[in-house]
Amino acid sequence: MGRHPPSGAQADLKGVSAMQVAVSVLVGLAGGACALLTLASAAKTVVVPRAVPVLITRCVFGAMRLLFTAALWRSRDYRTQDRVMALFAPFGLLMLPLVWLVLVVVGYTAIFWAVGMRPVRDAFLESTSSLLTLGFRPPADTFTAVLALSEGILGLGLLALLVSYLPSIYASYSRRELMVTSLDTQAGSPPSAAELLERLERIDGIGQLDTFWQDWSRWFADIAETHTSTPVLVQFRSPEHDRSWVTAAGAVLDTAALVTSTLDTPRQPSAELCIRSGYLALHRIGAYFGMPEVPDPAPGTPISVTRTEYDAVCGRLERAGAKLVSDREQAWRDFAGWRVNYDTVLLRFAALTMAPPAPWSSDRAMPLRRRSVTRRRGRPVTGS
Repeated sequence: MGRHPPSGAQADLKGVSAMQVAVSVLVGLAGGACALLTLASAAKTVVVPRAVPVLITRCVFGAMRLLFTAALWRSRDYRTQDRVMALFAPFGLLMLPLVWLVLVVVGYTAIFWAVGMRPVRDAFLESTSSLLTLGFRPPADTFTAVLALSEGILGLGLLALLVSYLPSIYASYSRRELMVTSLDTQAGSPPSAAELLERLERIDGIGQLDTFWQDWSRWFADIAETHTSTPVLVQFRSPEHDRSWVTAAGAVLDTAALVTSTLDTPRQPSAELCIRSGYLALHRIGAYFGMPEVPDPAPGTPISVTRTEYDAVCGRLERAGAKLVSDREQAWRDFAGWRVNYDTVLLRFAALTMAPPAPWSSDRAMPLRRRSVTRRRGRPVTGS
């Protein structure tokens, strides 16, 4: 006896069943991908010791930056801006694990739904119970129990990563700010190269700066490592409103450039190495933020410091008793040749961090524009 072909209703039923299976598989795969991408994001942000662009981390801090900027759009008082922006990096850091946990809940909710837990509300409650290890939703079977266990382990792992992440951040922050604070007594607040050199001239200290340059070379090397492996440190502000790691870096680099190019003193190789250490550090950190750079700038490339400003500082130093080189034109070209290596990236960091006004840095901050970044080999145009 021959078989009868399936009726139209039976065919439709099989089609609907196949469609449901396909949808469940796709939803489950999407949920698994969401959980795995979240885990990868946390690992790259916290564990990987290098500046790895992470989409979730960038989105969180980008959204927080927009909120904080919107809150300040009518404010013109810098102290108010500084007080508000001091919360930006800590709040962003606290929001990051919250976003990770939410994404894990969403991912596992999709997985639980895909394996047959209906409706979505039950899948969501199962996911949250597993993630927070509250246990108010006992697993229905062995496979669901394995999924719940994996989510609980993942949730605890993310929290453990955060707990281990914070002490390292604040240890790096403390090392950075110790040097920034020490510069306050030497170069004023906000710091400036002219004031630092004036004070050194009064105490006959310009020729005894080797230790100073070596300390700041190590500081630049330290921030090059910590601020690339943990880029959020860039946005952590100093405890005082008139201090900033950016303006401190600018003052030290300008001081070294003036000593190397303009002051009539024996050559100080450690000052030249300090400049190199400084601009390499700034460019390495800036590469993470997509800051454009010009490889090997040519002599004569314009800088943000004008000749008039340079001559004014020279006059100030002469009045303080400093001996300057006789060929002022060559001195200006040498100074510009050193400054051009870090000029643009310094001003972009001043804008990115909303640094307090300081001579030759944040007083002429340059807006951050993203475009393709070319690695530079980083060497001074003149003076070496």
